[in-house]
Amino acid sequence: MSVNPSNPAKVMEVLKANDYALHKMLWKLFPDDPEASRDFLFRHDEDQRWPVFYLVSQREPDGNDELLRVASKPYRPQLRCGETLAFSLRANPVHTRKTDDANQKKRKRDDVVMHLKWQYRQSNADAVPTQAELAQEAGEQWLARQGERNGFRLLSVRADNYRQARLDTRKRNIRFSTLDFTGLLQVTEPDVFAQTLCKGIGPAKAFGCGLLLVRRI
Repeated sequence: MSVNPSNPAKVMEVLKANDYALHKMLWKLFPDDPEASRDFLFRHDEDQRWPVFYLVSQREPDGNDELLRVASKPYRPQLRCGETLAFSLRANPVHTRKTDDANQKKRKRDDVVMHLKWQYRQSNADAVPTQAELAQEAGEQWLARQGERNGFRLLSVRADNYRQARLDTRKRNIRFSTLDFTGLLQVTEPDVFAQTLCKGIGPAKAFGCGLLLVRRI
């Protein structure tokens, strides 16, 4: 879906919107059940002249929105074990660890890039890699692990455009980081991978993360 350029003021609102505002805007495309939980993934394509969004949802979005031009089609990927696909993914890669807080076992999510940087410093390494090198190493390790439980094997990947996001809402302050991945993967479990394409990978899905875009080569 893309933004209708006939309303320049609204277009500027979208261009200036943060990830949380974009999520709220896209949520309005599903007005039939306001009590339903979010059941869609989206990705903002920032390389286009006008804002373009890719969206995968359980329900069909409303095509009568004044701001967005919606073009929908059924999404039923036909997958074969062993086939190679090119992919693109924006994700919030995290390292989950247990903590002992007031004698209650809890889990904490750490940014994988900063976690790897901390590991290098703890090991007293002669030199800590650059941030770009940390992003590539940490991102590749994280996505390889994701593939093991999501029906694919990572063949090659470039992890870059590391970004730390800060969203301040009325209720809370939200912090998360993102990495952009591009590369090649091999389908190992077609049924599991088909579910992955619909449910996404990693947290922060409400903020434009997790949608795995694939194409045959």
